[in-house]
Amino acid sequence: MTSGKHIIVGLGELLWDLLPSGKQLGGAPANFAYITNLLGDAGIPASRIGRDSLGDEALQRLAQLGLNAASVQRDPIHPTGTVKIEIDNSGQPRFDISQPVAWDFLEWTPAWQQLAGEADAVCFGSLAQRSSQSRSAIRAFLHATRPQALRIFDVNLRQSFYTAQLLAESMKLATIVKLNHEELPKIMRLFELEHRTEEDSARLLLTSHGLKLLCVTRGSGGSLLVSLTECREHPGFRVKVADTVGAGDAFTAALVHGYLRGTSLPQINETANRVGAWVASQSGATPPTPAGGLAPTLAEIG
Repeated sequence: MTSGKHIIVGLGELLWDLLPSGKQLGGAPANFAYITNLLGDAGIPASRIGRDSLGDEALQRLAQLGLNAASVQRDPIHPTGTVKIEIDNSGQPRFDISQPVAWDFLEWTPAWQQLAGEADAVCFGSLAQRSSQSRSAIRAFLHATRPQALRIFDVNLRQSFYTAQLLAESMKLATIVKLNHEELPKIMRLFELEHRTEEDSARLLLTSHGLKLLCVTRGSGGSLLVSLTECREHPGFRVKVADTVGAGDAFTAALVHGYLRGTSLPQINETANRVGAWVASQSGATPPTPAGGLAPTLAEIG
């Protein structure tokens, strides 16, 4: 694959994170697309917001973040999504996700079909598939991508918005799966499989679902990358955590950026942990970059 600018889509929920410090635009697609842009690719959020004041604010915020909002649909009936987030003493978030909201009614449109055909990579999750209409639209989008496009399933087990069937079907549609160390044993139980070590479970999921790469993130403990031929670990970076909202999305963005360029797994692991640690050290999922840009900032982490 080339080293030029890739078109990378974050597909799914766009919403306002209602944090103790105030509201911030969030949802995995926007968080992922923002970091994708910072890394030098074209990150595009594809979602749906209400035709309401929060929706208007969301478009303004996307513009401020430098994100192309052309693939963000407006819903005349359902409100823009919100998530009430409480942060515990270790910076870990607890979520209360409103429903039904605009992103539960994603529409498969000719514009999205064109975007799917142009995309070099698409990142999708489990949360946005909680409604049948959005699940159908997301899967139509994935089926419309080119055979060589990356399809990244970023597992996000939120509240009760997932089933074993949804997770298995999503993995079958993916090239890469990313999940965290708490989600892995839960998924193995849902699939009625024995969970021994993270590597064993990762390799079993990899081979049984025809994946090219499976990633297990471990919070401040780094990550594990498993392909058909390699298994690589990284210990992570120690930073003063502001909150971990969006850190996983940032990790995924760096993972995709490197994978599209044929970067080695150890280097992908290194960079993705740096980017995730930087976001965790800042408040919110889309922190502004310092005047010197992202690269010098990341170099300081270690």
